[in-house]
Amino acid sequence: MVSCKKSEIFIRAFTKAIQEQNAAVFCGAGLSRPSGFVDWRELLKPLAEEIGLDINRETDLVSVAQFYRNESVTRTEINQSIINVFNKKVAINENIKILTRLPINTYWTTNYDKLLEQGLEEANRKVDVKIDSDQLAVTVPEREAIVYKMHGDVEHPAQAVLTKDDYELYDIKRPLFRTALKGDLVSKTFLFIGFSFEDPNLEHILSQMRSLLDENVRTHYCFFRRIQLKDYSDDTEEYCYNKAKQDLREKDLRRYGIKTIFVDDYSEITDILRKIEMSVRNNNIFISGSAEVFSKWDKESAENFVFKLASRLVKHNFKITSGFGLGIGSSVINGALSEIYRSKHKQVNKYLFLRPFPQNISDPEECKKLYSQYRENMISGNGVAIFVFGNKKVIDLSEDVINSEGCREEFEIAHKQDCLLIPIGSTGYMAKELLDEMKSSINDYPYLKNYLDVLENSMDVDTLINTILNIVENNRKSN
Repeated sequence: MVSCKKSEIFIRAFTKAIQEQNAAVFCGAGLSRPSGFVDWRELLKPLAEEIGLDINRETDLVSVAQFYRNESVTRTEINQSIINVFNKKVAINENIKILTRLPINTYWTTNYDKLLEQGLEEANRKVDVKIDSDQLAVTVPEREAIVYKMHGDVEHPAQAVLTKDDYELYDIKRPLFRTALKGDLVSKTFLFIGFSFEDPNLEHILSQMRSLLDENVRTHYCFFRRIQLKDYSDDTEEYCYNKAKQDLREKDLRRYGIKTIFVDDYSEITDILRKIEMSVRNNNIFISGSAEVFSKWDKESAENFVFKLASRLVKHNFKITSGFGLGIGSSVINGALSEIYRSKHKQVNKYLFLRPFPQNISDPEECKKLYSQYRENMISGNGVAIFVFGNKKVIDLSEDVINSEGCREEFEIAHKQDCLLIPIGSTGYMAKELLDEMKSSINDYPYLKNYLDVLENSMDVDTLINTILNIVENNRKSN
């Protein structure tokens, strides 16, 4: 089992790096294996057999690849092997899904497959893929993530880095990749995942970093599955040897600022990544609501409440998402902006995410479908959802006011996405309806038990805001 203290320290540190936009991921072959792809040893196994080598007895895999290349007239068989192995369709595994959903902008990989790109696309993130040095000088417009494929791509197997020749010519064929990686290793906190640290390229770069920065290297993290006796058929001598070697590897990585998180089972890595995602999400708050009328509240008091709520949330370093709801959207935005400009160095994108709904869609069914998709996307990435007011006028001559079904739908989506749900019942309408429902099954929402009276009845702005902050801060600390 992973050390709770070490994993908690790592989760806090890496979450902070993500929130500060200083996080990066380095992906090795182990990340793609759960999807059905092979690691380097398995890729080379049939090639090694052709030249009379047993891949299980080899430790220098780069040399094995070079031996095969030396025996071949051309590189065609190596290229074909890469295509055969990495060109099949496979499902994206859970670790890749989580890593590509996280708001991380920088991904490095030695893998030839396209799982990272696919994961980012599924997460609706525009990706800029870098395969050769020429691409480093250009930028894909409106990109949300960069994937550096420093060893090439399955679609260009002839340029893939695999043999000794490839490594020796790396600085000629890909001269800027090492420079770019050095820069990221200095400025970002890396998580190495699925990586064995036996790659000559990375070893060369880490050595240079160590010589340049000495003891002042940045802290990075990696996952290792702990060597276990059950893996060795009770061969105690072999187990002890490999356990000692792994311990030595861990100590050696510390020289480069890389701290090891040991797990007993690979499923623990998924659990840790989920905790990181939840920790990041809990820092993001969606405010739902619309108001054409304000019931017991007058318009000025309602707008002041929403303004101060948004302002205080930003002051406590939460990021707000708003769909610019009728009657309250401008107060959310103005409240957030007032604090951003006052104390957050005008970093609007870091603390405010605006998603006004598309307008002028004539087909009602198309509009309903589009709005549902829009809400799903808008709420994803948030760990907390606050609901205020929630009413609208019926579009006919009666001008009757009804509870907003849009607010209800946002509640259902947020619930499905495991958000912390906080309806402010005292604002009335849909918010009250939602709180009443939660109150009737309060054991499902234990975090609200001590605050029901305030949420249900209070109209004091400061009392309500302090209560909301207590709930979200307690939730943030507990995850």
